[in-house]
Amino acid sequence: MRLLDGRSMAAEIGRYVIDEAERLMLAGKTPTLAVVLPNEDPAARSYTHIIERTAGKVGVRCEPHEATAGPSALLDTVDALAADPLVDGIIVQTPLPAGVSSREVGERIPVAKDVDGMNPESLGRLALGLPGFAPATAAAVVEILTRARIPMAGARVCVIGRGPVVGKPVSLLLLAENATVTVCHSHTKDLVTIAHEADIIVSATGVARLIGAGFVRPGATVIDVGTAVTDAGQVGDVDAAAIAPVAGALTPVPGGVGPVTTMLLLRNTIRAARAD
Repeated sequence: MRLLDGRSMAAEIGRYVIDEAERLMLAGKTPTLAVVLPNEDPAARSYTHIIERTAGKVGVRCEPHEATAGPSALLDTVDALAADPLVDGIIVQTPLPAGVSSREVGERIPVAKDVDGMNPESLGRLALGLPGFAPATAAAVVEILTRARIPMAGARVCVIGRGPVVGKPVSLLLLAENATVTVCHSHTKDLVTIAHEADIIVSATGVARLIGAGFVRPGATVIDVGTAVTDAGQVGDVDAAAIAPVAGALTPVPGGVGPVTTMLLLRNTIRAARAD
């Protein structure tokens, strides 16, 4: 089984980001990503630190903004960043505080700065094939398949999960690549049978080791987007040891989709800065 190394792919993207950041800075522009922290969630803060470290390596300024005093503080922070001409990209970490919805927050992020596709208009633009930013995790799936030279056109793809961050947008992105996409979820009957027919499986459920050998046809590619913390540490949706004898390729957890997602956020920030 071939492991699709997200870290090496992220490094390749990073070289492009470095070059583009240098060009922007020579023109007097420092690409800037604002990360809004609406709570004290340890996972969100850990990921923010990862973004900061990665951004520092590729020439993108990353600015964390605390907005932990409730919904009003969160919305006021997003509004201020939306109006700030020095900020090119905005992402808001989750979970959001009680009393505010992702739609309410997302609608306040200008589409031009919506580098993680949180604004509902960004998803609408994606559905219509118009310019805009897709959620970075969903885009990372297609980026990995592209860089691994795994054909998408004509491929049968099973997407497991229908959420707005991965399932729905990755389905649209794969349709744009001329794949034949089936979206499965918690109400899907005969999930194993449907998945076993696919050339590519994309799983984004967060259910540890949900995907076993019976889900995977011989030679299929499996993109593991899920993460869960168990006694054994961080694991994905996929039981890697179980599917190894049959799968053709797999993204590991950690080290698969995650590093590419982070780098795509920074690449999107570069693209947003160039559009100014």
